[in-house]
Amino acid sequence: MLERLKRYVPSSIRHKLILASVMCIIVPAIVSLILYNSLTKEALRQQAVSNANDALQLVRGSVTNLLLSKLNIANYIQVNSTLNSYFKQVASGNEDEDPYRRFVESHRVLELLDSLTVVGEHSYVTVLLTNGAYYMNYSVSDYNPLDYRRQSWFRQVEQLRGLESLWTGPEPTVFRSDRIDHPNQLSVVRTLRLLDSEVYGYVIVTFTEDQISRIFNSLSEGSDVLMIDGQGNIVSSTHPDSIGTPFAYLSETGTAEPYSIVTMDGEKYLMVQQDIPSAGWRLVMMQPYKSAIVNINAIFSRVFLFQMGSFLVFLLLLIALVRTFTKPLVRLGKVVTSVQRGNLEVRSNIEGNDEIGRLGHLFDDMLDRFKLMIAEISDNQTRKRKAELRMLQAQIHPHFLFNVLNSIRMKVMKRGDPDSAKMIGSLSMLLRMTISREEDEIYLHEEIDLISHYVALMNLRQKEDVRLELDIAAEAFLFKVPRFFLQPIVENALIHGFNQHAGTIAITAVMEGRHIILKVKDNGIGMEAATRESIIRKIRQGAANASIQDEAGSGSFSRIGLQNVMERMRMVFGEAFQCHVYSEPGQGTVIEMHIPERGNADV
Repeated sequence: MLERLKRYVPSSIRHKLILASVMCIIVPAIVSLILYNSLTKEALRQQAVSNANDALQLVRGSVTNLLLSKLNIANYIQVNSTLNSYFKQVASGNEDEDPYRRFVESHRVLELLDSLTVVGEHSYVTVLLTNGAYYMNYSVSDYNPLDYRRQSWFRQVEQLRGLESLWTGPEPTVFRSDRIDHPNQLSVVRTLRLLDSEVYGYVIVTFTEDQISRIFNSLSEGSDVLMIDGQGNIVSSTHPDSIGTPFAYLSETGTAEPYSIVTMDGEKYLMVQQDIPSAGWRLVMMQPYKSAIVNINAIFSRVFLFQMGSFLVFLLLLIALVRTFTKPLVRLGKVVTSVQRGNLEVRSNIEGNDEIGRLGHLFDDMLDRFKLMIAEISDNQTRKRKAELRMLQAQIHPHFLFNVLNSIRMKVMKRGDPDSAKMIGSLSMLLRMTISREEDEIYLHEEIDLISHYVALMNLRQKEDVRLELDIAAEAFLFKVPRFFLQPIVENALIHGFNQHAGTIAITAVMEGRHIILKVKDNGIGMEAATRESIIRKIRQGAANASIQDEAGSGSFSRIGLQNVMERMRMVFGEAFQCHVYSEPGQGTVIEMHIPERGNADV
């Protein structure tokens, strides 16, 4: 599985940065969008519930006032002492025997009942006594009050105590004048009792159901409000056809939640409810969920489009910035590829003060150093090959030369010339030491022997002898040095320091740590300061084929030269080798060399 995923991971660092950046934007954006949607929906749902409860509270207040007005009529009749005294007399059969007085009293009661419904919504008030007498504010032709006894709810009235009330309905309107325009009616019933709690009458206040539904229509625009009784039947509604039927969503209204969402005819509705304690009924408001949440889908769509637009803009800007930031890295990668193919002339030319700029600058410096090192190595190899060629050209069959020189030496000795024979012997020994040995390094004591023969040979060709003094530390004798490196120095002392005159050349060598300090000192004529500075400068610059003899303007026996010797010593011992020249006119010259130890390494 991991291998498959790796195939889709880009190999370019630029693409990796872009992918990582995009993921860092997309994931938080999606999470925030989901969280925003959830929180927004919940907030709008709570707001919708709050608004619905406020609207229903307003409806509840109006409905409660209406019901209380009906209840107050019954209360007034039940607690009015004058009416109660009169009703008790009639119920007990003790009313006045005078017909006129009975008429007057009866008429006074009826006027009082009429006055109770003058203000507010019209109500039908009925006082029904147990002896069959009745009093009401409507005509008997409209409805016979005795028919109330046939209603199914009338049996429950006997169970009422004190100020308890019985709310009945809905039921078809029984009054002929209102039957057509007001098909349903509601009633509140109270009992009239003696001191011994015996019922002697009933107070019935009846009103049409549309008095409540009109409140629903006026205060619940865009929503359906209904009222249900304790059994779950619809008491009042803006839809008359549903009155008296069971409420289909009774289970939802019984939940502990302050609201619920129900589906009706394929559409979701927000349903809130509130109790009417005075009647034991409940108000239920049902509002279309889409309108209740203020069209959250449209809001969410606009927010989503805005976020997606912002995401695309910032994504394009991010990609552009990443490409700009990584452009130097891409260029540096191409330069590295070109260098890998062997092109050391290419440069990144990356500028800037950041890490990439410093990396490009350091890489270009590294290429410059590589090029310089390769040039130095090539130059050193070239010079080494030239030196080896010169050495090979100097090797002209040494055994043949040695045999010839020995033959000449024997003939000279037979003729009685020992000085010439000695000179030829020294020359033979010198040649044997210089061209017959294959090693590039020899021990210092061998180099000193070679110089001794060389000085002896040179004394034979000069007018006056030069004395060679040696002061070599015992531990320095086994120090390995390049072969024949002292000859040019001694030759310069003989030719330019003494100029065919007698003198002394002193060679000293002491060990100092892992270095040997070797000095070649003569007591010759010395040199001017300008000449000495020129020689030191050329030694430092490594000028080829230049010598002290060249500065003096005369020929030389050795064509190697002091500078070439110093250059060879640096090639063998590196920068640790040092050479100093000390000289003053008439005080001689000192060549001081600090030679580091190299063991048995080859030149």
